[in-house]
Amino acid sequence: MRTPATHSVFEVKVPGLAPPASHYADATITGDQLFISGLLALDENGELVGRDDVTAQADHIFATMNKILATVGSSVDDVAKVTIFVLDLSHRAAINESRKRVFANHRPASTLVQVSGLIGNGTLLEIEAIAAVRRPPIL
Repeated sequence: MRTPATHSVFEVKVPGLAPPASHYADATITGDQLFISGLLALDENGELVGRDDVTAQADHIFATMNKILATVGSSVDDVAKVTIFVLDLSHRAAINESRKRVFANHRPASTLVQVSGLIGNGTLLEIEAIAAVRRPPIL
């Protein structure tokens, strides 16, 4: 569901996702671009999936990303940029395997950033993305 935010920015609210932990939208659309907020491996009740398991967390986050993309008629093939925030750079290989399963032959631009902390006990990574929107927002 998309709702007007300010000016030509539209909020994307996706049913079945954990409610935002603060004052932000699941994603926003401006023009033909979708900006997906940083995603954690949370189920619809806000409980962490795959505590201390980077592969389970990455897989869950990418599945959540797919739900957001589908809400606006897009897919992983429309993802232009991914930013991954990770606590431990030694998890890069496992995260990369998850990325390969999700993106297959599509290779979006990407940034990997090591951070000193993330929200939630047991959270190992957070992923945000920018994608193209296949259908215009409904006003």
